[in-house]
Amino acid sequence: MLKLQHPVVIALLIQIITLLLICFLIVSQSAIALSLFEWSLVQGLLAGLISYYTRMPAWWILIHLAFIPLAITTLALNISSTWFLVFFLCLLLIYGKTYKTQVPLYLSSKCANHALETLLPEQEQFSFVDLGSGCGGLVKNLASSRRNGIFHGIESAPLPFLISKLRSIFCASSYKVFWGDFWEYDFSKYDVIYAYLSPVPMEPLWHKVNKEMRPGSLLISNTFMIPGITPYKSIKLDDFSKSTLYLWKI
Repeated sequence: MLKLQHPVVIALLIQIITLLLICFLIVSQSAIALSLFEWSLVQGLLAGLISYYTRMPAWWILIHLAFIPLAITTLALNISSTWFLVFFLCLLLIYGKTYKTQVPLYLSSKCANHALETLLPEQEQFSFVDLGSGCGGLVKNLASSRRNGIFHGIESAPLPFLISKLRSIFCASSYKVFWGDFWEYDFSKYDVIYAYLSPVPMEPLWHKVNKEMRPGSLLISNTFMIPGITPYKSIKLDDFSKSTLYLWKI
């Protein structure tokens, strides 16, 4: 069962409340004469404001702003429902269970790749895992430049996993990509864990890392901090999002 504080539940409540409020305004007054589409814009703006003040992630605010106006527009254009099914399936293939994990698809930049190369051992053996490895570009590139490492990626979204799996088969570099939820994997066999996730899972990730990883192991997070835990090192990247790598020693 979804918890009340889950963003999906909160988003649904916001949509229901704002829709009821707009319906009440339309029925109870006649001074404001707006078209159905104009009322949908008012509803979207109201839902967006509420989601902003309830501190929902930025993508939820955009969804609230556009959801009902887009629904009204598509109904007016008489677009076939088949296209909505196709669109939904495409999103499911690309993003997987983002509604549950609250981790969207982020692709690491070349700057992040180069910075990670400088952090990994050049001679001794080590093991590395990318949590939510996307299309596998990062582990592929690192495996090519650090032949002394064992590189794994874990991905749960169907299409990115399929792409990364095909790349690993036809690539000369030696690395493996696994399907599934990284919460179900044992971290004890890894020396370095790289995560480019979202603010939501960082605190439970820290608990899992401390419980399972060996002393001296390294956790690297792209962009997102662990609440209340100061990293021992941070590296600012000159990429498109001006992101930062945060490093914690276990």
